[in-house]
Amino acid sequence: MGSLLSSLYGLWSGSRNYKLLIVGLNNAGKTSILYSLQLNKFISTQPTIGGNAEEIKFRNLTFVAWDLGGQEQLREVWHMYYHATDAVIFVVDSAEPARFSVAHKELTQLLQHDELKDACVLVFANKQDLQGAMPAAKIIEALGLVNVTDRRWTVQGCSAVTQQGLHEGMSWISAQLGEDAS
Repeated sequence: MGSLLSSLYGLWSGSRNYKLLIVGLNNAGKTSILYSLQLNKFISTQPTIGGNAEEIKFRNLTFVAWDLGGQEQLREVWHMYYHATDAVIFVVDSAEPARFSVAHKELTQLLQHDELKDACVLVFANKQDLQGAMPAAKIIEALGLVNVTDRRWTVQGCSAVTQQGLHEGMSWISAQLGEDAS
């Protein structure tokens, strides 16, 4: 009943919830980023089996964030969550370049879905606080993003642990959605 009232209030007040999909390979830091954004602090998390759905308030916006598990078997069902997605956060473990080719394959498949054609894409190059982490420019190259010309995308270096770069990434999403992020 409470969610029905919230939905009706949202219609009456003119506010809109945006659907945010958080995906990436397992152990990239998706859940850590979700909770760092939601709680404004880092908390230790366990590998996600299935997914998490949480509300994130960022400045004047409300996002319903779907954090989907990144294990190979779970990646096969990501498409079930694509409908009505406004923005995608694709999380890459920038300290693990051996997995960049798999991340490239998964991101390419994701970008081919018609249901995501209007969604903006933010790639969080996570774990920048670790020694050997690749900078955003290397992530762009490894994921083949220079060839993506049919949508809005950016790469933001970040750390879920220190929260460095998270707000900058969310500000970019807010701007892409045409919202005043002040």
